[in-house]
Amino acid sequence: MDVAVLKEPRPFNFRAPGTEEQIRAHTIGELKPLSGVIRIADYDSRWPNLFRREADRIRGALANRALLIEHAGSTSVPGLPAKPIIDIVLAVTDAADEDAYVPDLERAGYGLRIREPNWHEHRMFKGPDAEVNLHVFSSDCPEIDRMLMFRNWLRSNAADRDLYARTKLTLAQESWKYVQNYADAKTAVIKQIVGRARLGGKRIRAGGGHQAQSTLRSRRERSAD
Repeated sequence: MDVAVLKEPRPFNFRAPGTEEQIRAHTIGELKPLSGVIRIADYDSRWPNLFRREADRIRGALANRALLIEHAGSTSVPGLPAKPIIDIVLAVTDAADEDAYVPDLERAGYGLRIREPNWHEHRMFKGPDAEVNLHVFSSDCPEIDRMLMFRNWLRSNAADRDLYARTKLTLAQESWKYVQNYADAKTAVIKQIVGRARLGGKRIRAGGGHQAQSTLRSRRERSAD
């Protein structure tokens, strides 16, 4: 049985707020400004099933090249209001090697919309028939740890879950040109919450008797929420 080795978490490289020029440079295809306020919906119990459906589709397209598939973002946290978009984290061997996975994902109906070579070689695809953001990173990318640590902490910590919900609902009422501007505005609160999550993880490791968080599991393990 593989046992995850508990190590000090790596520092996280949060994305700096993007200028319009940068957002345009990273976007593939037409960049559409928002036509109104950001829509935040109450938690929907169907979201985990939508994730599982997409995870099956991704596995069918990539087979063992999909090293990890995880439900992330606000729709992965029960009880948390969210934009009704399923965020999925996909780990591949090398996200920069697009020939190894992009054609098969496109044949499965996913469209490549964002390419960020200077930020973790991040790629983002839109789903074929549902509101899905598929985020692709290399398997050793610390952003995977950050996203899953944030998810796990919000699932278990009601105070920070409520703080994040209030932040999202407040910011959603403001006027934003692009959805990325709204996402960037949440960064300060996300940093605060991630800081507490890291401290919480250290206490778990020091206390013993607890399993490692999913962010520290073997990359060979693939899970569905």
